[in-house]
Amino acid sequence: QVQFVESGGGLVQPGGSLRLSCEASGFTFNGYTMGWYRQAPGKERELVASIISYSGRTNYADSVKGRFTISRDNAKNTVYLQMNSLKPEDTAAYYCNAGGPRAIFASWGQGTQVTVSS
Repeated sequence: QVQFVESGGGLVQPGGSLRLSCEASGFTFNGYTMGWYRQAPGKERELVASIISYSGRTNYADSVKGRFTISRDNAKNTVYLQMNSLKPEDTAAYYCNAGGPRAIFASWGQGTQVTVSS
């Protein structure tokens, strides 16, 4: 079955950095665009960044452009999100899934919590 295991979140001060990882299994990882999504309390889940498999082309939400970088390692079935210059409004649970604005798989991992606060 499809599984996602996210890690790397934590508490960080504004301006700080974190690197998230997501290991995927249960599907042909290198055949899919992968995305990082986030959900803040009381808000809908939103796509933060996505990366196409073979071209490596990336797309970012306007709110994170220039601060976040998505990457992937197809040999490890893992997608990463490097987050720099973090802001309090980046506070959310972060998840990965296959797809773009609409995630492909119905199952989600447990997510990893990112809290940006002084």
